[in-house]
Amino acid sequence: MKIGCPTEIKPQEFRVGLTPIAAREAVSHGHEVIVQSGAGLGAGFDDAAYEAAGARIIATAEEVFAEAEMIVKVKEPQAVERKMLREGQLLFTYLHLAPDEPQTRDLLASGCTAIAYETVTDRSGGLPLLAPMSEVAGRLAPQMGAWTLQKANGGRGVLMGGVPGVGPARVIVIGGGVVGTHAARIAAGMGADVTVLDRSLPRLRYLDDVFGGTFKTGYSSAGLLEELLPMADMVIGAVLIPGAAAPKLVRRDQFPMMKPGAVLVDVAIDQGGCFETSRATTHADPVYEVDGIMHYCVANMPGAVARTSTLALGNATMPFMLALADKGWRRACAEDPHLLAGLNVHAGQLTYAAVGEALGIETVHPESLL
Repeated sequence: MKIGCPTEIKPQEFRVGLTPIAAREAVSHGHEVIVQSGAGLGAGFDDAAYEAAGARIIATAEEVFAEAEMIVKVKEPQAVERKMLREGQLLFTYLHLAPDEPQTRDLLASGCTAIAYETVTDRSGGLPLLAPMSEVAGRLAPQMGAWTLQKANGGRGVLMGGVPGVGPARVIVIGGGVVGTHAARIAAGMGADVTVLDRSLPRLRYLDDVFGGTFKTGYSSAGLLEELLPMADMVIGAVLIPGAAAPKLVRRDQFPMMKPGAVLVDVAIDQGGCFETSRATTHADPVYEVDGIMHYCVANMPGAVARTSTLALGNATMPFMLALADKGWRRACAEDPHLLAGLNVHAGQLTYAAVGEALGIETVHPESLL
């Protein structure tokens, strides 16, 4: 199979879909790899590294899309890229379709087969291709929130760990999954007073058993959140419903009860965000204010640490990428129901029920396409 990797064009996206290590593995499996010139520079991989791995460097994205049978990316294809997709082509990347009807419609119109990293599953019910970026985003969230809390950036002017005689920042993390756990660990490590909210009692017991007194836990409810909001300096939204739009958990009419200059960090923004006033921002212009409350809603947070993120993502995606290339998507998905769970679009048909429900589009069962 001919595998193509174009340069990411989303603003301030420095990651790359294919590492030189993954390129070498694909070549060793007998596949041809083509990489757009400069695609890996943001993550610290020059063209020579790909050539040494056996890949062929070509100049433009148009050539990559025209030649490749499978496109491997990081972020969802932008409008100009979606026009280059074609019938029968395989796209393997993050999609986050539920809050993005224009992308969904374009992918359906293209006739391509699109497998989304974020809905591939594993035997334990986890999301193995989302997990590494969730770990990165979770660890970044308190760091970015602490920056936003600085007075010069619009925040309350509160130091996360406080100082002797002055208390630390109070941080609420909504969601105790991968993002929330990593966010809580880092925030607590910075000295903040952290409370993690989740609706799974087994998960809360796990967090309490593993982390002890490092941070507090609470059963997530509208009532408890409303009790905690007036005391919070920072709220980190870390709620995920696989493949579906994120629920709106903090409303604008609750802002008057919050401290002026408090910060909302929405890690769920790729799925539409879990705060009513969330809208996607970029690393170039990451913060905005609504009714005195600061919002940090960068849609590709892991792109800020592109090398770490690219290596972590490459480690997770490579086995699936090789399976798709070695066997073709039908056989690979037939043999691996967890990979089949990643199928979102095929030949003009939507195959992921949560996306169809969010957008009001009829779906077909992916098994029917094998």
